[in-house]
Amino acid sequence: MPLFSSPLEAFLHWEKEIPNQTFLIQPINGKLITYSYRDTGYEIRKIASKLKSIGLQKGNHIAILSKNCAHWMMADLAIMMAELVSIPIYTSLTANSIEQVLNHSESKAIILGKLDNYKAIRKGIPKIPKIGIELYGIQEEYSWEKIITEQTSEITVKLPKLSDIHTVIYTSGTSGEPKGVIHTVENIINSIHTVQKIINLPKKPRLFSYLPLVHVAERLIWTFGLTIGAQFSYPENLITFAKDLQRTQPHAFFAVPRIWTKFQEIVLSKIPQKRLNWILEIPILNNYFKKKLKQKLGLKHAKIMISGAAPVSLDIINWYKKIDIEIFQIYGMTEDCCISHFNIPPNNKIGTVGKPLPGVKTKISEEGEICIKNNCLMKGYYKNPELTLKAFDQDGYLKTGDKGKYDEESNLIITGRIKDQFKTDKGKYISPSGIELELIKNTKIEQACVVGSGLPHPIALVTTSEIGNLSSSKVLSYSLIQTLDDLNNRLENHEKIKKIVVFKNQWTIENNFLTPTLKLKRNLIEQKNQSNYLSWYNEKEIVIFKE
Repeated sequence: MPLFSSPLEAFLHWEKEIPNQTFLIQPINGKLITYSYRDTGYEIRKIASKLKSIGLQKGNHIAILSKNCAHWMMADLAIMMAELVSIPIYTSLTANSIEQVLNHSESKAIILGKLDNYKAIRKGIPKIPKIGIELYGIQEEYSWEKIITEQTSEITVKLPKLSDIHTVIYTSGTSGEPKGVIHTVENIINSIHTVQKIINLPKKPRLFSYLPLVHVAERLIWTFGLTIGAQFSYPENLITFAKDLQRTQPHAFFAVPRIWTKFQEIVLSKIPQKRLNWILEIPILNNYFKKKLKQKLGLKHAKIMISGAAPVSLDIINWYKKIDIEIFQIYGMTEDCCISHFNIPPNNKIGTVGKPLPGVKTKISEEGEICIKNNCLMKGYYKNPELTLKAFDQDGYLKTGDKGKYDEESNLIITGRIKDQFKTDKGKYISPSGIELELIKNTKIEQACVVGSGLPHPIALVTTSEIGNLSSSKVLSYSLIQTLDDLNNRLENHEKIKKIVVFKNQWTIENNFLTPTLKLKRNLIEQKNQSNYLSWYNEKEIVIFKE
């Protein structure tokens, strides 16, 4: 596979080599709209020319606000072609948060694509040029479609330098305000070269893009796919997601832990675990069933299935392994361009996030913090030199904020977050993430947040899964108490959970308790509930139901 010096060069290569191959497949109202490499090249040249003609200069920032779709990727390519810097924005943000990102990033224009409720967030966009895509119902001063038909001026395509800033990625913010991570063209290309060494996919593979393209991992997959002449498909919406994935049958699939949990819930809602166990014990039926299930899930042709962004339960990984779906857990972050530790075929050490990738140097600090050095570390946080300085140690290693240790085979085990630790009233430290992973092994629990700063022992705040919601309060209480008894038998005395508080409503992106990458905003959950900790702790019941 060619080694390209920029994502734009990769696109231009495939546009010339395979112009008629389908590049992007966009479902709209149940129909599929396809764009070949030639079609895409035509449209991005028109958009890039328009961006130049409205006065944008090399290095200016331009935002993309859209769900994953064909036009997100076309917008990204057009921004590169116009020698501009992309500022992708999470569509789940409020109008106020969008305004903060646009102002902080000094974006000079914005491309608006597939959105659920543009009206609700439009007020967060300042008076800058707006290009709306009418295919998704966005009517703005500039129309993507009209630009394609009316823009007449040509653009001279110049490839970027490796040192040019490629993008500023605003992190999803599990703690504190989002930060703008600066990555150069060289950072992106170095990360892709590393991925090319370790992941082997068929030539011109099918890929399914659904996790936010703002997130560094999905952006990496998109750019990697671009370098290998891939074909990309997208879900139309949540209702059609399963059908769209089944239609695509991608050659690789990346998901966050919550997606794997949801898939499991869907399977078990149709085939109870006891019946599933029975099927898997019958040899001929076993093989037929597993093939059929992978087909239904859309994973029949997947050569690698990856989990990242947050720890995934060992029980989940082992459950999938029984149906011939092997999940490879990986570890990375926006600041290191996702190049850190991967489990990769044929090696998969379950319970770890794998070994350091080629070219990655690592160390564990005295506090137990994982520190990373590679050839694609961020250039800093945009307009925040103080925070940038704090992100690195004296030797230039990125301080990840995660705690970890290596096993005897040099596989990394994540043990928690430095900042998530809290003290009981006895001065004992609690690292909650490992305990939370044990709790969500109970399939009736959807989310868990272990808290208890200043209490004699920690308590667990949980929300229930779809399976849990089907249970009566009595059955659910019994199940949770059993889980608690089993878990407490394996915990140190100061770690033992004294109460489980069950919340009726889940923590979601919409109510601001989840980041756009589905991580718990622990600090906000704590702020809302901390005043009740002592009264919950003193309740007579072990399981407390909160409306």
